[in-house]
Amino acid sequence: MIVTELTHRFRRHVARELYDESGDLPVGSAIYTLSDPRDIRAIRYVGQTNHPRRRFLQHLTHARLWLPDERPWWVASPKLRPLYEWIRALYGDGSRLPVMVLWAWRPTPASARLAERARIYECWAKSLPILNVEAEILDRPGTADAARAGDPRR
Repeated sequence: MIVTELTHRFRRHVARELYDESGDLPVGSAIYTLSDPRDIRAIRYVGQTNHPRRRFLQHLTHARLWLPDERPWWVASPKLRPLYEWIRALYGDGSRLPVMVLWAWRPTPASARLAERARIYECWAKSLPILNVEAEILDRPGTADAARAGDPRR
C-alpha cells in the first residue's frame, strides 16, 4: 500500500516541481539539476536526459523511500549511493523531495555531454556539494565525499 501511495505522490511531485528555465525549444537532451526545495540554487546533482519527467521519476523511485532507513544496498553502483542517500535524507527531513530544473536543451549527445560537464564545473567553481560521480573521479573537496561524511551543508 505504501509503495502505491508514494508512486502517486512522486507523479504529482514531478508534475509540480519540474521547471524548465532554459528558454530553449525542448529538442534533444535536457541538462538538469536536482536541488533541495528549500534552496534550489544549492545544486546537488547535474545530469542530462532526453525525457526529463521520466528521469525525475526514476531518481525518486530509485531512492526506494518505502524501505527502512539503512544503506541503499539496492543501488548497483556504489558511486551512485550518495545521490540516493541524499534523496532519502531529504525525505526523512519533513517528507521533502528534490526539485528538478532544466537549464538547457542540446540537440546532439556530444553537445549535451559538453553542456553537462560545463554545468558540473560551474557548480564546483561555486563550491557546491554536488554528488556527481565525476566529483569522486576528480577528487573534488566538498562534493561527494563530504556528503557521505555528513557535510552540514546538505
